[in-house]
Amino acid sequence: MQEFFQRYLDKLDLTTVLENLLTKVISLLLLILLFYIAKKFLHVAVGKIVKPSLKFSNRDAGRQKTISRLLENIFNYTLYFFLIYCILSILGLPVSSLLAGAGIAGVAIGMGAQGFLSDLVNGFFILLERQLDVGDNVRLTNGSINIAGIVSSVGIRTTQVRDFDGTLHFVPNRNITVVSNLSRGDMRVLVDIPLDANTDLDKIYQVIAQVNQSEQDKHPEVLTGPTILGPQIEKNGRYSFRIAMTAQNGTQTTVYHTYYKLYHDALMEAGISLPTGKNGIM
Repeated sequence: MQEFFQRYLDKLDLTTVLENLLTKVISLLLLILLFYIAKKFLHVAVGKIVKPSLKFSNRDAGRQKTISRLLENIFNYTLYFFLIYCILSILGLPVSSLLAGAGIAGVAIGMGAQGFLSDLVNGFFILLERQLDVGDNVRLTNGSINIAGIVSSVGIRTTQVRDFDGTLHFVPNRNITVVSNLSRGDMRVLVDIPLDANTDLDKIYQVIAQVNQSEQDKHPEVLTGPTILGPQIEKNGRYSFRIAMTAQNGTQTTVYHTYYKLYHDALMEAGISLPTGKNGIM
């Protein structure tokens, strides 16, 4: 055994080995440098060329952001593919043989790739049908999964949604089955004031009408209404008085809280007490 290793060492040309090793290391370093430069260049190109070009189109700002983010993702995936291909070539691995073997291995990993392909297909239809765009306020539902927030990025594999508490959700496109887009069209606002069953309804009508009249021209975000719908009994048995209005998209929460406070203060000032606890709003 010792003689075998001795003959092997005698035949080994360390100079050639070191030269080949050094050449590959330098090639890899140059490749990584070129990859870094190319990635920076593409990022700048998207920002300086693609985004200004999209501004001349008839697309809205959200759609422009969606397309620019998508193109940047596609460019990044392409760069990484060529990076891996070049690394394998520099290392002397038979890329063609590996690709041919991938066809055989694909049968084994096909089940695992189904999810990835589903992401691509579903992402394609999400973009094609404009189910959502960057900046939209959406609610994504799939069974027990319920994610709501602002869309920050739409990719060919995942969609990123930032929750209202700041959490960034990465949602695989195949898991997006129901999209509730709250940024398309004006929003209806329903204000329910909890009441006791023995409350004087005529006085409630009078106070609410006075508030609506005094606030009529102070809130341009309110497009129609407020309209008094009157008393109703909710599913939990609570007795309430409902007012409806239509607000500009994105302002519905502010409008609701503003008018609820106005109604609450006016009713309290008129001597009408509002229930609390089990029979009112917690």
